[in-house]
Amino acid sequence: MRIALSTASVYPESTATAFEIAARLGYDGVEVMVWTDPVSQDIEALRRLSDYHGIPILAVHAPCLLITQRVWSTDPWVKLQRARAAAEKLDASTVVVHPPFRWQRQYAREFVDGIWRMANETDVRFAVENMYPWRYRDREMLAYAPDWDVTNDDYRHFTIDLSHTATARTDALGMVERMGDRLGHVHLADGRGSAKDEHLVPGRGTQPCAELLERLVHTGFDGHVVIEVNTRRAMSGAEREADLAEALEYTRKHLAAAAVRVARR
Repeated sequence: MRIALSTASVYPESTATAFEIAARLGYDGVEVMVWTDPVSQDIEALRRLSDYHGIPILAVHAPCLLITQRVWSTDPWVKLQRARAAAEKLDASTVVVHPPFRWQRQYAREFVDGIWRMANETDVRFAVENMYPWRYRDREMLAYAPDWDVTNDDYRHFTIDLSHTATARTDALGMVERMGDRLGHVHLADGRGSAKDEHLVPGRGTQPCAELLERLVHTGFDGHVVIEVNTRRAMSGAEREADLAEALEYTRKHLAAAAVRVARR
């Protein structure tokens, strides 16, 4: 089980900075968040960064955010096709994808069948990520379709994100149980149940991060664990790296402890 750093974890620093930090801290790889940074969209530039730093690209996160509506086309299926092509060329095993926004009506209607069709055309995993309702004060808006809870639909692979389970105020381990052996990818972060998607360093919130890591070991999980945390409030590069080092240490410690318990059985 390899531990990767999401390039989103260094924002507002660049994709190139994420590779540098991942190499310096000893991460096993990176997940590339494709967004407005031109380097994140450029396969050859990503390959050069990977080779230079000796850091493999383990996953590609398709451009599914509001700020990436025009990245790699405005057609969401073209975005996924380009994400798959990038993953194949970069030897990444996984494409992470969000369910459609509710206002993407045609895309949402075709999404489940379309993801199956694309998954059948490649060895790359399309791992659909759990999201959350949008909240403002006491109002809730269902922004994703077919559903923010992706276990309500039929996908070959899932991504579990523990910051998103916190924001959704749902039972993370219950969701993992429903995903079963279709859990293919993990975004490890923490949260306290705020309406904002917090992406805290694991161990700083209320989510069962340690319990999830132990479960991954006990079930023989064969995907990647990706640290996807928010360091935007870091006052310096040193503070950002300290957060990312803490997240890596936390993950390795709990995976190792679980492995020891399994070995003793």
